[in-house]
Amino acid sequence: MKSIPRGRFISVEGVDGAGKSTQLLWLARWLIARGIPLVRTREPGGTPLGEKLREWLLAEPMHLETEALLMFAARREHLARVIAPALERGEWVLCDRFSDATFAYQGGGRGLPREKFEALEDWVQGAGAARIEPDLTLLFDVPPEVSSARLANGRELDRFEREAADFHARVRAAYLERAAAAPDRIRVIDASGSIEAIQARLEAALPLWLDLAA
Repeated sequence: MKSIPRGRFISVEGVDGAGKSTQLLWLARWLIARGIPLVRTREPGGTPLGEKLREWLLAEPMHLETEALLMFAARREHLARVIAPALERGEWVLCDRFSDATFAYQGGGRGLPREKFEALEDWVQGAGAARIEPDLTLLFDVPPEVSSARLANGRELDRFEREAADFHARVRAAYLERAAAAPDRIRVIDASGSIEAIQARLEAALPLWLDLAA
């Protein structure tokens, strides 16, 4: 019996206000239009348990380490129930945030030690060749003044979005540091321009990044 090729895993990242959600919807449509079997999901969340944890994480005050552990607990369930099975079936997974977000928000923003996250990452995602991580991560990046202006649009903000400007600056710096350490996987997208301009750049680059040029 012919084996099914493993699906591809794409994550989308960015500070709050970077326009990530808008571009994620466009990307999903772009992939589906090319006949790619796609599973869309998000973190924290993606499973019934993960969605319950998401409600707590976005609304309830908690100890910083509790926050980080709940993120990884939701991720473990997400990997076991949704991401790994989809990839094994040959489906592609498009995920709104993954472990880079934990390093950025709980590491950069909250200031928790990176070593703890690295140990949890090995435990939850596997180590070496067995590790499950995105094949491609699109990091939508904007300066702090742009993200702040986009958040100030009258909607109700979650407890991360309500954090002070220096928190969001640390999150952005951590994202960019992570991208510099993994340039082949993490592609930084200047998201300060118009939606149409960003999508045009993506449409030109994605076939190469995903080996779809042929």
